[in-house]
Amino acid sequence: MKKTLIAATIAATMLLTACGGDGRLSVQESCKLLNSDQFKPTGNQIEQTKQIADHYADMATKVDPSIGTVIQGMADLQKKVAESTTGMATAQQRQQFTDAMNNIGKVCGN
Repeated sequence: MKKTLIAATIAATMLLTACGGDGRLSVQESCKLLNSDQFKPTGNQIEQTKQIADHYADMATKVDPSIGTVIQGMADLQKKVAESTTGMATAQQRQQFTDAMNNIGKVCGN
């Protein structure tokens, strides 16, 4: 009985750890979700920028923290862009987005 309980505890711990224990997707599942994302914003440039920021923030809560942290940073950056008068990213902000995408690509193996 004791061995069964220990085995069940170990299995449950491994399962929770593999899934992040917080309901987030695994890295592999996160990458699949990101690769299949079909989000399309609508409206003018500022409205689209706000929608993208919200979408990034939502995705950040669903994916593995190793990816979610990067995506949340992108959401925060996109919110700053949305607060500008044009809703257009500066060259520095575009570079930050590129760097973030490259970091996600490294995790996802793209």
